[in-house]
Amino acid sequence: MTLRFQLQIQQYPPLPIHFQMQQHVIRNNNSIRCALTKQGQRFLTKLSTSNNTNTDNLIRKFVQSSSKSVLLSTLTHLLSPTTHNNNNNLSSFALPLYTRISESPWFTSNPTITADLISLLHKLQLHTESQTLFSQTISNLNNRERDLVLFYSKLLDSHSKRASQTGFDSAYSYLNNLLHTSSSLYVKRRAYQSMVSGLCVMDKPREAENLIQDFQQTDGGPGGDRIQIQPSAFEFKSVIYGYGRLGLFQDMVRVVDEMEKNGFLMDTVCYNMVLSTYGIHGEHLEMVSWLRRMRNSGVPFSIRTYNSVSNSCPTIMRKVVELYELPLSIEELLNECLVGGEAMVIKELLSCCAIFEEVMVWDSSEVKLDLHGFHLGSAYLVMLLWFEEMRKRLLNASNYEIPAEITLVCGVGKHSSVRGESPVKALVKEMMVKMKGPLRIDRKNDGCFVAKGKAVKVWLCELTKL
Repeated sequence: MTLRFQLQIQQYPPLPIHFQMQQHVIRNNNSIRCALTKQGQRFLTKLSTSNNTNTDNLIRKFVQSSSKSVLLSTLTHLLSPTTHNNNNNLSSFALPLYTRISESPWFTSNPTITADLISLLHKLQLHTESQTLFSQTISNLNNRERDLVLFYSKLLDSHSKRASQTGFDSAYSYLNNLLHTSSSLYVKRRAYQSMVSGLCVMDKPREAENLIQDFQQTDGGPGGDRIQIQPSAFEFKSVIYGYGRLGLFQDMVRVVDEMEKNGFLMDTVCYNMVLSTYGIHGEHLEMVSWLRRMRNSGVPFSIRTYNSVSNSCPTIMRKVVELYELPLSIEELLNECLVGGEAMVIKELLSCCAIFEEVMVWDSSEVKLDLHGFHLGSAYLVMLLWFEEMRKRLLNASNYEIPAEITLVCGVGKHSSVRGESPVKALVKEMMVKMKGPLRIDRKNDGCFVAKGKAVKVWLCELTKL
């Protein structure tokens, strides 16, 4: 039985009308992640309310009438582990949609999409379909080791994200075989990195650390033929995050020390991983300590630093979602809203304004603040910090000219859970209304708020008098 025939006879039960759309970001051709479009959303709504006999016809018309980007964004949405967790039945449409899309003249095989589909089919217990697609993919790769290790790595990653132990074990064994049989150092290292990373995602950081130590040794195999592989910063960071996510902080700090002994200094990415894991477990005092260590080491805070800290503060996250009794100044936030560890970690984060070197441009013609990449809570914190910075520069500092225009970029919601509905834009609008600010949505670009520089200066001056 061919894969095509199996797809035609597979029955899919109807879906409820309401289902949750999750955010994806488009990366590149080899790792495609797109936000679900409104066209794709309407298509999935039709599928959810149709009977089984009409499913194939709906999919055929959708593929014929949609652009490449719309089709891929819809497919990757269906392949998402989040979609499967929220709606098992919705994920079952991925296979027939993939089959129709693969018949398009522009379609080329993509290891990420194929691996995601195989792991999804395995999770849905459609083992025949999963094995058929796997066999076809391996046959097409024709023993090209570099392509094989890329595909196996994607498959391992996809199984691990779905917490599928049997699928993970199978992909792990394929990579392990390549690691021990390939003569290519590139193939060996790629397999080794994926195995370490995958073990950490599967909550097995100790096994990952053992694997690192094992391959640091020379002549360790029975025949003394195993190649020595020195760990890179990537492997150490994977294990650090793996331990931290499980709350095994002593092990996490121990591996941080081991990484530095091997010559890899803590960078912004690694600090963010540590902060994120402490944040997951609500360890705000530890976050304060690491933020200070980060600043004292001269390592710059990044957008992800702000995201990690803000996401750890339930009080802030609740207020920016509800937009009720939202503090409109740093002083009000710290003195009247936050208490305990939350107040301490936010105060430490906001004590440094270096983030503006990354997200703000200032010249005589325009000041532009770009909120792309910030989560809702961190966008709110940066806005408060920005108001303070604008006061300093426009009211108190003589070496800053009043810009002709001020632009705040928040986006139009291309990567929001529902495309075109930007929570950050709604937050900024609410803050401007409550503060009676001059920034208004730009008529030429509704993803921006704009105002004249002089108007902003007058407004800030009035705020200062209050």
